[in-house]
Amino acid sequence: MLNKEVGMRNYQELEAWQHSMILTESIYRITASFPENERFGLTSQMRRAAISIPSNIAEGHGRESGQDFKRFLLIARGSLSELETQLKIAQRIGLYVEDETVETQIQRVFSLLNGLINYLKRKFNP
Repeated sequence: MLNKEVGMRNYQELEAWQHSMILTESIYRITASFPENERFGLTSQMRRAAISIPSNIAEGHGRESGQDFKRFLLIARGSLSELETQLKIAQRIGLYVEDETVETQIQRVFSLLNGLINYLKRKFNP
């Protein structure tokens, strides 16, 4: 069973999930200050991308195979890249001032996701 292979019974024990939840909270706080006319634009897109990260980690962990888990982690990483791009757009149009804490959170989640993906590649694609 995958959960035993990864060494976690619960996805909430995964650091990647924990840190992506913290990042999602940060994105909600940041977008709360965006103007009303961005509610269906960047605000919605950024929140959706942020939510996708821990959601895909959780869903992948709940699957029965390492290959499925890896696929969902790749989706989570793609959502993280999307979110990073949206933050850059928000910065360029003056809605967001770069925050080192958020940038550190993004890099931390990238690192944790890459570590899990690489582990699963080694474990299930020898």
